[in-house]
Amino acid sequence: MHDSAARRPVTPVRVQVVDGDAAFERPDRLVSEEPMEIRVHGPGQEPAPVTVTMRTPGNDFELAVGFCVSERVVPGPDDIATVAYCLSGEAPQEYNVVTVRTRVPVDLDAHRRAFVSNASCGLCGKTTLDQLEANCAVVDADLVVGRSVIVQLPEALRREQTVFDATVGGETRRRVHAAGALLAVREDVGRHNALDKCVGWASLENRLPLADAVLMVSGRVSFEIVQKAAVAGIPVIGAVSAPSSLAVQTADRLGVTLVGFVRGDRFNVYSHARRVDLTA
Repeated sequence: MHDSAARRPVTPVRVQVVDGDAAFERPDRLVSEEPMEIRVHGPGQEPAPVTVTMRTPGNDFELAVGFCVSERVVPGPDDIATVAYCLSGEAPQEYNVVTVRTRVPVDLDAHRRAFVSNASCGLCGKTTLDQLEANCAVVDADLVVGRSVIVQLPEALRREQTVFDATVGGETRRRVHAAGALLAVREDVGRHNALDKCVGWASLENRLPLADAVLMVSGRVSFEIVQKAAVAGIPVIGAVSAPSSLAVQTADRLGVTLVGFVRGDRFNVYSHARRVDLTA
């Protein structure tokens, strides 16, 4: 079960820079974006596509596993047997199709997305509004995070930037923190994909639920980010930007502490403030 290291998260290009009356060429780097089809192969079933997502290549197996877990395509990580690239067909596609083999049959009609998922919103393409909320238990973890830890997270996030500090899209990376100790850093042009990569990492490492973790988000917090975090058992989400109204409602319902506008020594707590220790 080895992910491909050949896929590059950045693509070199040459651009023409216009500065007033002057114009000149220079090399640049762009965030790579390619489609990836996720297929599911249950026992006694034919491999079938579940979704196509536009993603930054890298950690593809984690992305596929994380998607299947966070979207409840499978009941849990123990129901995943293997993950592999589909190597048949034309060469350009050989690392853009990933098959997840499951130990249990999968109801594909209940999970298949009708359209391509784009980089900004994983909800695009849901076949019905009834699929918007995955069934997951309320997060009841007793993790308490000190104020000093929360205000340090944005700077810690910036220190760990690799791809996105030199490319467009610096607000699309995700990380998982546990009381200040870094667990995983994953980057992607799609915010929901980056979180799925973290969930996939935790699934493959047998670390779910992430009851002692904080998810730090450099961009906005949407409904789906909260939902995926709750499925993974993450009790606290921090963000340097604002959450949506539906994100706050969902966090409140699912028992997730949602902290936004973490800038300097200030932040807003939108739900379940009991997990934030203002004296620590």
